[in-house]
Amino acid sequence: MTEHRLDATVETVHWGYLDGSLGPRLEVESGDTVVIDTLSGWPEVAPDRTLYRADHWAVATTLKPAMGSHILTGPIAIRGARPGDTLEVRIKAIELTEDWAWNAIRPLRGALPEDFFEFQSRVIPLDRETMTATLPWGPTLPLRPFFGVLATASRREYGRVSTVEPREYGGNMDCHELRDGTSVFLPIFVEGANFSAGDGHALQADGEVCLSALETGLRGTFELVVHRGMALGSPRAITPTHLVTLGFDLDLDDAAKQALRAMIAWLVELKGWDPAEAYVFCSLACDLRVTQLVDGNKGIHAMVDRSLLA
Repeated sequence: MTEHRLDATVETVHWGYLDGSLGPRLEVESGDTVVIDTLSGWPEVAPDRTLYRADHWAVATTLKPAMGSHILTGPIAIRGARPGDTLEVRIKAIELTEDWAWNAIRPLRGALPEDFFEFQSRVIPLDRETMTATLPWGPTLPLRPFFGVLATASRREYGRVSTVEPREYGGNMDCHELRDGTSVFLPIFVEGANFSAGDGHALQADGEVCLSALETGLRGTFELVVHRGMALGSPRAITPTHLVTLGFDLDLDDAAKQALRAMIAWLVELKGWDPAEAYVFCSLACDLRVTQLVDGNKGIHAMVDRSLLA
């Protein structure tokens, strides 16, 4: 299989939106590997020009965000992918490419908008050797980089949609479990699948409560595999240790129901259990976690330890 590279430039990114009619910036075969460079930051949140590589500064100052704030590299078309198929995104490696990250609080956003109503932004140094970040007020935190946004193209019928809300095509899932060694499975809604990645996070907790994580540039190595005829209704993932299903909704209860129903269906498929048996198993051995509270559609992810299913 062939390895490709797609850098983040003015010509290869789209800022703040997904669109099923947006044409690909690269075409590959199923099973090919793509090394994708991504960027994060612009003068409002990180005004110091010396922080940026020249090509990233050009993006941040030439283009303008449309609808959302996430700068995505892509789309990448996989030849032969069709609506009703599934794209498996095998995350082979995730690398920090910058020595800094930013974090912002915005008025009327976040989990506590009534408590924190002034815009604040911070640039926080990253130590790529020790894989830590030390906050200005003292704590040193271990870094766990992942991509906040992994997405196939949205349905053409939707037109242009914001990157803020995660939906059935993935998008701004903000799930820190989706790290290197994980396979993410995304439904396909347009010819070619048209995969995009971005919104690099050096570190984020469940909830992402202040609206943003340690936002930074990442380089991801992805093997893209099309599963013909494998129709999914929502994203799922296999990490080195867990099965993960994800639910997204304005109502956190409904997001939990989505994730739980998807896990029950997956267990029935894998183990041949009847749904009631899978439901009981989930009550005993499936953890429901709050992915994020801040992206419009809130997120819940359900997790089952794979060793329990061996």
